[in-house]
Amino acid sequence: MSLDDVYRQVVMDHYQNPRHHGHLTHPTLSVGLHNPSCGDELHLDLLLDEDGVVRDAAFEGQGCSISMAAASMFVDRVRGKKIEEARRVVASFKDLLRRREADRAILGDLEALEGVSQFPARVKCATLVMNAFEQAMDRVEAEGRDPK
Repeated sequence: MSLDDVYRQVVMDHYQNPRHHGHLTHPTLSVGLHNPSCGDELHLDLLLDEDGVVRDAAFEGQGCSISMAAASMFVDRVRGKKIEEARRVVASFKDLLRRREADRAILGDLEALEGVSQFPARVKCATLVMNAFEQAMDRVEAEGRDPK
């Protein structure tokens, strides 16, 4: 079995068996995004604590296997992490897709989406959840809350 086959299996597992799928009962923030180029829709709920930790996160949406698997992988990766570490996950993933030097150790299963970089139209699918997260963090900062 090749590495590409393993990565495909990881992506399909997250797509068919998404982690943390649904809504949070009392999220700190909720962001909904739509990718007009392909029709993917995503809703991200975050529960942040006063110490700047993503205590819980969940997503719901409709879209291709790439966007839904990326959402599952990202939410799974950032739950329980400080916001600054979650931001590093976003930055490293985007670097990976831009074929730049990336901190692969921080990515976890997200590394399985590296091949998406070969398909520029699909990069938007893979980063939809991260764009939602960044919008949420921008909102926190605009409201004067300290996201740590």
